Amino acid sequence: MSDTVRRVAIFDLDGTLTWRDTFVDFLVGYVRRRPGRASRVWRLPLALAGWLAGGMDRGLLKQRLIQIFMRGDERTAIDSWALAFAEQTLRSKCRGEGLALLREHQRAGDFVVLLSASPDLYVPRIGALLGVNRTICTEIAYEGDRLTGVLRTPNRRGEEKRRCLATLKREFPDATFSAYGNSASDLPHLVDTEHPLLVNGNVRARRQARRLNIPVADWR
Repeated sequence: MSDTVRRVAIFDLDGTLTWRDTFVDFLVGYVRRRPGRASRVWRLPLALAGWLAGGMDRGLLKQRLIQIFMRGDERTAIDSWALAFAEQTLRSKCRGEGLALLREHQRAGDFVVLLSASPDLYVPRIGALLGVNRTICTEIAYEGDRLTGVLRTPNRRGEEKRRCLATLKREFPDATFSAYGNSASDLPHLVDTEHPLLVNGNVRARRQARRLNIPVADWR
């Protein structure tokens, strides 16, 4: 495939294609469908306190939140909500300008990648509905048909996204790369592409992007 791919476009999900974080929305919606899980909410402050105190990074926090509300649940129940959530996300939670640009890349025949730190509990469903060529996201483990909640891969954030980009560059050595992200944690991989763009970034992210000569924009 590498001899036919000339352009690769990489899109972040949360805050880039979507208006806000999807992971929290996914968990909240899941608990609403399974009210018994609300009894576990008392564990949430403990997990957040551990993160704020520096006892865990974002990946471990993500693992802990998934385990609090979803550990032991069957794949079929999770997949049912994941599909509904993915449909809701594309219907009402995405930025029109971001989706329009993604479609432009697809019409041009570019290899489109959805690269997200959010988990594979639902991100591949969003990728499938978008029709992207590949979805790369944080992978979560099952034991048989029961979710363990343990991360199977590193959290796809920051330098890990940069490593994912490096893998894609080895796969498509003759391609030029475009990348779109919204946060300072996206800058490590944006700066390694020929056509980066920081969208909807906060003041800190915009300042860092300009120092790296990365253009900035706002999508609606």
